[in-house]
Amino acid sequence: MSEFDPSKDQLFTKQRATGDFLFDDNVASVFDDMISRSIPGYRDIISMIGVMANRHCQEGSAIYDLGCSLGAASFAIAEQMDCGNCLIYAIDSSQAMISRLQERLQTSGTPQIVSQCADITDVEINNASVVVLNFTLQFVPRRSRDALIQKVYEGLRPGGILIISEKIEFPDPTLNEMFTELYYNFKEQMGYSKMEISQKRTALENVLVPETLDGHRQRLSYAGFSAIDVWFQCFNFASLVAFK
Repeated sequence: MSEFDPSKDQLFTKQRATGDFLFDDNVASVFDDMISRSIPGYRDIISMIGVMANRHCQEGSAIYDLGCSLGAASFAIAEQMDCGNCLIYAIDSSQAMISRLQERLQTSGTPQIVSQCADITDVEINNASVVVLNFTLQFVPRRSRDALIQKVYEGLRPGGILIISEKIEFPDPTLNEMFTELYYNFKEQMGYSKMEISQKRTALENVLVPETLDGHRQRLSYAGFSAIDVWFQCFNFASLVAFK
């Protein structure tokens, strides 16, 4: 019998009572493993967020990682960034995530990252050159998404960028079914059982609400962003960049 690994995502290996997915201490303790095995290309997305942030950050500006979880994007940005006098604000509403992030920050040597436990819909965005919403907006109630994106736009400097990664749905049901099946096959290849996949899908059903790429583009355009396009997509996951 293999030794139990507390950092491996095994939260849905046993039959469990129904209930919505929560970013609690149990999830935070295995989140690194969970996210890397659940989103195709996740590590590439994180790496390229650092590259794009370094390219577009402006001297003396702020960078926001909204819904930062354990701070993967923030650390990637800090590692890549060479423009001076910039702070990275890593913000998440999960105290379990922020507590672990703060522990990492104590030993990471990255004083430019400032962590905060807060609802991102309540946070002011000021003097920003880069804002990151990395698989975050999908967890924000749909009624609050327009206002959040508008707030991000208004808080960005001219020439600033928003990087937004999301699980997406397709308006064509045939395509939607195909990409969903391909995604579940990916998760099985990453070691998840059919029961784990099914139980997590049920837990996320009322929590993670995806939209189409056209829906995201329309919201970004309405907020005032000019150049908007997808820079990464695999199955039903995509990341866009939008310029002010």
